[in-house]
Amino acid sequence: MNHTPPIFIHSTGHIAHRPRILIVDDVLTNVQYLLDALKEDYQVNFELSGKAGIEFAHQYRPDLILLDAMMPEMDGFSVCAQLRAHAETSAIPIIIVTSLDSPEDEARALEIGASDFMPKSVNLAVLRARVRTQLTMKRQGDMLRSLTLADPLTGLSNRRALDATIAKEWRRCARSQVPLSMILADLDHFKSFNDAYGHPAGDDCLKAVAKVFIQAAQRPQDLVARYGGEEFVILLPEVDLLGAEIVAGGVMVALKTLNMAHAASDTGSRVTTSMGVASIVPGMQAPEILLSTADTFLYRAKNLGRDQFVSGMVGV
Repeated sequence: MNHTPPIFIHSTGHIAHRPRILIVDDVLTNVQYLLDALKEDYQVNFELSGKAGIEFAHQYRPDLILLDAMMPEMDGFSVCAQLRAHAETSAIPIIIVTSLDSPEDEARALEIGASDFMPKSVNLAVLRARVRTQLTMKRQGDMLRSLTLADPLTGLSNRRALDATIAKEWRRCARSQVPLSMILADLDHFKSFNDAYGHPAGDDCLKAVAKVFIQAAQRPQDLVARYGGEEFVILLPEVDLLGAEIVAGGVMVALKTLNMAHAASDTGSRVTTSMGVASIVPGMQAPEILLSTADTFLYRAKNLGRDQFVSGMVGV
């Protein structure tokens, strides 16, 4: 259960823009002590068991977790190990706050991936300082990861980010047995565009087309990536084939409206794209089958004359 009673949540300011801290402790007096120290500066939630804390962390991805070591059923060491074992939660800073104080306990916590180890009797000023330190380190790490996962020209996700997201969404959609769809697009005759207009104009074209794809995929969970060169991908979790076809059709209309000149194209007088649209309810197959199917449909679209999309279900 997500515990967010109004008495514990500071109501001023813009909570959505403040770091979210999760407290996991089975004793409410301990929870209250930590809340009183942090509620003025952070969005604070709490859970009263290790299992509930893990579920919250997977659903909401807090920026930091304050974790009690000694809890019934599942102790903090086990919770920390489980969170570190999953890609979705492995980067969340975890501070173990405990009545244990031996060097062996601290070493054990750090060995399983805790970011810090503090006694429950810690001074509140020290607690706030350590929280700030961990949040600063996380913010810096997030910025570094975002730089390594973004395409420098278009600002879209890059191939590395796409691969990671496909793997994550494949697992999630498989658990829920909901569809996962993909649009793989390739700009038509883009080499001829670069030859005719020059590479700076080609870069401007790619940036303009990237905006078209971003506008077509409007939900927060949709991912738009530059797959390489003049290829783009839209990943659509929980969208069936018909929904993906609607998105692909929107791309076609938007490119027509953009009406960017391409006098060297054999397909028409403007920039166009060919697309493969594939959908699947993930199961035992490897995630790569979604991309390979979309790629097959993309080349069918090219062979049919370009400036169109071909779509279908994986394996059909």
